[in-house]
Amino acid sequence: MAKNIFAARTAAASVKASSVVVIGLGRFGGSLALELEAQGTEVLGVDASEEIVQSFNGRLTHVVRADSTKEEVLRQLSVHEFDRAVVGIGSDIEASILTTSRLLKFQRPQIWAKAISEPHAEILAQLGVEHVIRPEHDMGRRVAHLVLGSILDYVEFEDDFVMIRTGPPAVVRDRPLGVVGLREKFGVTVVAVKRPGGTWGHTTAQTVLYEEDQIIVQGAKSQAERFSTMP
Repeated sequence: MAKNIFAARTAAASVKASSVVVIGLGRFGGSLALELEAQGTEVLGVDASEEIVQSFNGRLTHVVRADSTKEEVLRQLSVHEFDRAVVGIGSDIEASILTTSRLLKFQRPQIWAKAISEPHAEILAQLGVEHVIRPEHDMGRRVAHLVLGSILDYVEFEDDFVMIRTGPPAVVRDRPLGVVGLREKFGVTVVAVKRPGGTWGHTTAQTVLYEEDQIIVQGAKSQAERFSTMP
């Protein structure tokens, strides 16, 4: 049976540095909470739905049904003692905003908040949330790059900086990287390489790339994309 808020408060009384509270256990929040748990992180899962809470009982360190829009409830759960909190509420924008504003009032947890639209993201940013997540939007942009074919994986950071997994273009193969002059010619850096059947390893100036290798390229978005789509 799912824990009530008072039992959860006791369980969370000694909050560890590696602990995370995840509020909203829908598709995004639920999968995130389970992944954190799988990595050895203690997770307090919170959701307003008794059915959802029951489905996570025994799968998370602590899980509780509670109204996260109420400050006193969050305090009873010791949420203000956590270093990190994820607001995964998506279907109820009002609940998302209210919950986030309560967390910001505590000035303790570092907050990641899910947004389901651009206006929602703007409101969260205006509230002062540093980490606004738009899973569908971000995944759509990522998949668009993968569809191009030559890019095997794509991670975009702020300030138009990216890391791309791809194959080495012909212009950089069969010669030591130190001779190629990647930064000077293409404005990118190859930071890792994986040989067929091997594992990932860091590159050096002496590393030679071959046609069947996979590489990780980092650099400004336009330059890294251009490099990664070269034949």
